[in-house]
Amino acid sequence: MLANWIKPRSTELVGVDIGTQEIKAVLLSQSPHGYQLEAIARIPLEKGVVVDREIKNSSAVAEAMKQVRAQLPRKARFGAASVSGSTVMTKVIFMDANLSDEELEAQIEIEADNLIPYPLEDVNIDFEPLEVNEATSKVSVLLAACRSDNVESRVEALEAAGLGSKVVDVEGYALGRSFKLLAPQLPCGGATEVVAMVDMGASMTTFAIIAEGETAFIREQAFGGEQYTQTIQSYYGMTGEEAERAKIAGELPHNFAIEVLEPFQAQFVQQIRRTIQIFCNASKHKHIDRLILCGGAVQIEGLCERLSTELEIPVQRADPFGGALHASEMLRQSVAGDIGRYMVACGLALRSFESWHI
Repeated sequence: MLANWIKPRSTELVGVDIGTQEIKAVLLSQSPHGYQLEAIARIPLEKGVVVDREIKNSSAVAEAMKQVRAQLPRKARFGAASVSGSTVMTKVIFMDANLSDEELEAQIEIEADNLIPYPLEDVNIDFEPLEVNEATSKVSVLLAACRSDNVESRVEALEAAGLGSKVVDVEGYALGRSFKLLAPQLPCGGATEVVAMVDMGASMTTFAIIAEGETAFIREQAFGGEQYTQTIQSYYGMTGEEAERAKIAGELPHNFAIEVLEPFQAQFVQQIRRTIQIFCNASKHKHIDRLILCGGAVQIEGLCERLSTELEIPVQRADPFGGALHASEMLRQSVAGDIGRYMVACGLALRSFESWHI
């Protein structure tokens, strides 16, 4: 059911990123100089609990969410989660700018019925008007739809931890929103650049391209750190646990860089190059000015340097502490150089300071 009422925030939301290998959570508050990191949590998940971003074992996720909740302040009462993968669809459609809110909603339901490959009773739909083209009297509207069972599984996960579900977002847009935390460290606050944010997770890489301060393009690719681990596993005859442990500890054979690392980097560069080409072919922008690397990919040796050389653009690791995010010394030390893993969770937590549909 669509809704056109808007409710201003009443409290901070915990941003909860439910991934394939772990759950990450972030609680933010506003400060005079940006945003304050109030709490952060990260709980691992066993293999098979979440597959291709779909929750397969709800009881295991619920138990992990209770552990997440134990690391958060008691004042945290509401959460925001995200959906991604093949059950999510987003599309920009163009509508008559003179339609009333009720007429716009009714027309969008008709459009959605034509665009979505599922019965409408099986999906959750939302929309947001973006901008009006005065020349054509058309308004561009972002339509988002997701299978209801995927949304409900996120809601149940939040509720298992005693968190009310206020927002279920699309992961790509949550990643794009986190750019607010990084923008102050860029020239002109990032307003003059086209920036690609690339978040490599265990099974999926999420792209969000920001132009003129707004998320202009999102894309997901089934490529992630698990493929890196599986290559190590098969190449050196290791178990999955041995490969993961050796990768993290840096205890791989001396020829690993040539046999495994270089081919994986080449694949990753190819994925990013292809996505940038798709964006440039579909937009008025013909190049990317900067790339920001997030997620587990920030830990892969030499990846930033390889990307910068191959793509011929500046590439940096996501570090919101160098931008608009502030934290106590204790919290900074608790995440060390790992804050880039939390960008989607940060983007979800930033929904605290926006309006949402009810």
